[in-house]
Amino acid sequence: MDMVRYVECPRDAWQALPGPLPLEARRRFLVACAEAGLRALDAGSFVSPRAVPQLADSAEMLGGLALPEGSEVLAIVANDRGVERALAVAGVHALGLPVSLSARFEARNVGRTPDATQAWLPRWRERVVAGGRTPVVYLSMGFGNPDGEPWHPDDTAAAVARVRALGIDRIALADTVGRAGASEVEAVLAACDRPGELGLHLHARPEAWEPLLAAALRHGVRWFEGALGGLGGCPFADDALVGNLPTERVVPWLHARGLVTTVDEAALEGLAQDAATLAGMAG
Repeated sequence: MDMVRYVECPRDAWQALPGPLPLEARRRFLVACAEAGLRALDAGSFVSPRAVPQLADSAEMLGGLALPEGSEVLAIVANDRGVERALAVAGVHALGLPVSLSARFEARNVGRTPDATQAWLPRWRERVVAGGRTPVVYLSMGFGNPDGEPWHPDDTAAAVARVRALGIDRIALADTVGRAGASEVEAVLAACDRPGELGLHLHARPEAWEPLLAAALRHGVRWFEGALGGLGGCPFADDALVGNLPTERVVPWLHARGLVTTVDEAALEGLAQDAATLAGMAG
């Protein structure tokens, strides 16, 4: 059985909205996603509430959720205080850390240099593992950056190797600003050791994702991430049409190619409508 790990990312969708959504509506949506087989959920954010006010109540949102057995909730952290807050919530199973290959984006996103983040990573991993959670690193700007900073696929491959050397096995490459075409996906994965063990968190225009995933499948990738309705993305993309991969289209596309997920395909259109309705509640 050719199994794919598919991660639904409402956190990425919600943090792009102009304001917070009703708490109980978000909780109901997360439960509905998990009951439909979207068991891996990137759902919380324990960064500064000034930076992401839409998810400032992540502890309350994720605490006590009645999710099906086998569900995994990931929350994003960026510093020691965020780790501490996330570890205090029993409903958080994995902690995700964005690590940018771009010095400018790392400063803008988490207020550190890449070297400072690399120096902090061993302590971060130790605290996450000691807390009984799974550490996940997202290598952002993994396919280049919009600021003219030097970048080569070998840079991404070297970053993967550095993170793996610390004992962190779950690593996803993020196309933060939607720059990657199929050729870039091919080049980066070809440069990386054991590419089939990596995840991909891609941002793309609605019509542009299929060649990217086809390239990834050729390199053995079996971990993809997206958001119902293609909502969210990155405000630095400078293209309003660039968003997350649309789950309701991607999952059937994977199934049609003989790949297996835990997702009930029949539930996806309704969930996508629910996601759009929920987004319309943003205050």
